[in-house]
Parts: sequence; structure tokens; C-alpha cells
Amino acid sequence: MQGTITIKGGRLVLPDRVVTGDLIIEDGTITGVGPSLDRTAGEVIDATGLTVMPGVIDPQVHFRDPGLTYKECLSSGSRAAASGGVTAFLDMPNTKPSTTTVEALQERLDLAATKSVVHYGFFIGATGSNLEELNRAERTPGIKIFMGSSTGDLLVSNPDKIAEIFEGANKLIAVHAEDEAILTQQKIKFAGTKSYRDHPRIRSVEAAMSATNLAIDLSQKHGQRLHVLHVSSVEEADLLSKIDRRHISAEVCPQHLFLHAETAYDALGARAQCNPPVRTKRHADGLMAHLKSGTFTCIATDHAPHTADEKSKPYPATPSGMPGVEWSLPLMLDQVNKGAFTLPQVAALMCEGPAKCYSIPRKGRLEIGFDGDIVLVDMNKTKTITDENTRARVGWTPYAGWTLTGWPVLTAILGTPVFRDGEIVEGVLGKELTFSR
Repeated sequence: MQGTITIKGGRLVLPDRVVTGDLIIEDGTITGVGPSLDRTAGEVIDATGLTVMPGVIDPQVHFRDPGLTYKECLSSGSRAAASGGVTAFLDMPNTKPSTTTVEALQERLDLAATKSVVHYGFFIGATGSNLEELNRAERTPGIKIFMGSSTGDLLVSNPDKIAEIFEGANKLIAVHAEDEAILTQQKIKFAGTKSYRDHPRIRSVEAAMSATNLAIDLSQKHGQRLHVLHVSSVEEADLLSKIDRRHISAEVCPQHLFLHAETAYDALGARAQCNPPVRTKRHADGLMAHLKSGTFTCIATDHAPHTADEKSKPYPATPSGMPGVEWSLPLMLDQVNKGAFTLPQVAALMCEGPAKCYSIPRKGRLEIGFDGDIVLVDMNKTKTITDENTRARVGWTPYAGWTLTGWPVLTAILGTPVFRDGEIVEGVLGKELTFSR
């Protein structure tokens, strides 16, 4: 669905500055950007006092569809995304069944075409024996390798098998970088523990560093494009900041920036449990510093919901993962209001960065010729997050009780509003993303 609208008098977030002006989207494409444009088209929206950003791209979510839709589905997850200013997402392959074949990938694309209210793309998962299938897949942002076990049954822990994929793959490889051998040793060491505080000890920095080092070495050896998912430790970030990154990029998640092991596990219990884990404030502060200095290409949420009942089990029987797709932009806008970031920096990390990382054409900038995916935000709006006002199907959030300033008030895809005045606009569907490798 391609729409035509004019945004008048908003603060436009451009790559290098913020200017007051107008934005015109015609038939889904931006055709005018600038101060006081002398024409309008379609519905005219008065954006006085509001800020206009490119739509956010969340490059790592788990919408659980197919197979685990009682936790989330493409409809509920995409609606949560739209309410948070997210106009596109990339979904991971640890569904049920796992997305490890071209046929399974096509089934998910077909599902999304009827259910997702924002744009979508899906990774294909590595098994250690499906390299031919991985290379045959074309309509995907890349290959996902779980180097360490997490939620689901996808795991490639054998270093020789991982090396085969890096040597033979024909597209970007995104890695969940935890060393399975170290995880196994730590699980034996902490066998019998009932303490959530032991989760980051079991899934240690050493496990993350070992796998990240291996992935980087293989990427450099084979000239393979690598993306390191959800970096959780300052040691990994330090390493990434020092290497040649022409073929290597990385992301960080809000939970690893804003939650701290010193308080989160006591306050939230299993709701703070995710893989890789929430670590100490030292790591969160270090990751924030690296985010500001340019080590990370983008911000992702790793939105991975489980029900409250599942999360109420005693550790370690609880599943790892938390919802987050609708809160990432408000969390970062609040940081802008606190002076930690500028609006162009946030747009670079959440809009243009993911588009560049995954070679998604015409996304991520307010520029003539780009797609009309936008979000209007009220930088003065203050709201408290509660479990009751979340749109995620599981009905809870790790940020309950947090008061943030800076919130989306309108989200549009291809010039058609999909979220407006606190409600989802019915009848709007997103489109399949393309990847111009």
C-alpha cells in the first residue's frame, strides 16, 4: 500500500543536522524535503512541534511465527513494532520448525505478506550440513549461525563446520557468538544453581570472546562479510574497535546498555534472563561509550518474548529472552533528551545503520528518492512504561515503571500511516524487503 502525504513544519532529522521544514511523500516515495516547500500532496499533516525521523529498522527480532505463536506472531509483533516507530524488521530462523531451507523461508515470507503491518525480512539458519541450501536462498538478509546454544534447536558448535560455512557461503553471516564448549563447562561448574545471578557467570565473557574471536578470524581469512549480533561485553567491543572492519560490523541491544546485573536479576528475576546475558554496569557503561564512538553499526532489540508463566519457573528452567521491539526508540529518544546523543546519531544507528549493514535499498534517510517510511515523534511527551500498555503478545516488559521522554506519535510506511494517535491503523500491510548485495 503506497500513500501520498505531506508533513508540514516538522523538525526533519537529516544525516548531519536537524532542520525545520516539510516532507512530501508521493506514491510511497519521498519527493520533497526542505524548508517551506511551495506545494503539497495528499493529506497534509501539521507537524509543528514534532520531529520527523526515518522509520526505524530493527535488525534482530524473534516473532515466533510459525510454531510458537502463543508467545508472539507476525501480526502482534509487527503491531508492537509500528507503535514504537519501527517500520521494518529482520526476523531470526529459530522458529518451529526452524527456517533452514528455501521452502521454509518462502513459507515465512508468504505468512508475513498477509500478517505484517510493517516491512519484513527473514534470515536462513545454518545447521552445519545445509551450506548448499544457504547459498541457494536469495530473498534473505543473510545466514544466521548459533555458535552457542540458545532458544530453539539451531546450533553449529563444531569449529570445522563453522569454518566450512565461512569459506563457502555466498552472503552475509550473522553470528550469535558464544562458545558452546565453554558454556558446557560453565554449566557443569554451576550445576544445581538456582540463582539468576549465575546466568552471566555461566554464559561468561570468556565464552563470548572465544566465539567472537573465531568469527572474526574466519571472516578475515576468507574475506567473508560478518555481522556480530548482540554484543554484550566491553571486551568484545574493545576487540571490534581495533580491527579492520571493512567486512565486519556489529550491533548492541538496549538490554545490554540499560540493564545491570547488580540490580536487574534481583528486581526482575527471569525477566532479565537473556542470551547473551545482562552483565554488570561496567559492561553497560563500556558498551555505551563504544556506541558513542562508532564501534557499533546499529542498534537491535533481539525481541524474544516468552510468557509470564514460562518466565516464572525456577532458574535454570526458565527460557532466555525478553520483549523489546516497541521500546528501543523511546529509550534512545530519552537519551537524546538527557544530552547523551543527538537525533542524527540516533537516526544513524537505528535507521540508516541497519539499512547499510544489510544493503537494504532506499531505506533509512529522509531524502528524495528514498521510501516514505517515517516516524513522527514528540520529544516533549513523557510516559511511563507498564505491562498493561505493551503491545507484545506476552503482556510484559522488562522496562515496566520506567518513565521516558520522547515518544512516537505517528508511524507511516510508504506514505501510509500505520500507527496514529496511539492506535494501529487497520488495513495496512508491509512489504518484503530487498537486499542489494
